[in-house]
Amino acid sequence: MTAEQWLRLEVVLPPLPVTGRRPWDRRQVFNGIWWRARTGSPWRDIPERYGPRETGCTLFRRWQIDGTWARILRKP
Repeated sequence: MTAEQWLRLEVVLPPLPVTGRRPWDRRQVFNGIWWRARTGSPWRDIPERYGPRETGCTLFRRWQIDGTWARILRKP
């Protein structure tokens, strides 16, 4: 994903939740989710460079529930 593509996508994503620890880079995690969608692999096979698979799975599911994916698909 190019920097320009990420800038356009980032405005559609919900704000980061406030937690006691530093969150993973969302672009990195998004690329992991995208990798899984392209390959059809199970979550356990996501390469480590995309962060913990639990993080990717949790964000994917959260964004599915809150409508983020629908907003991404509607964004021109």
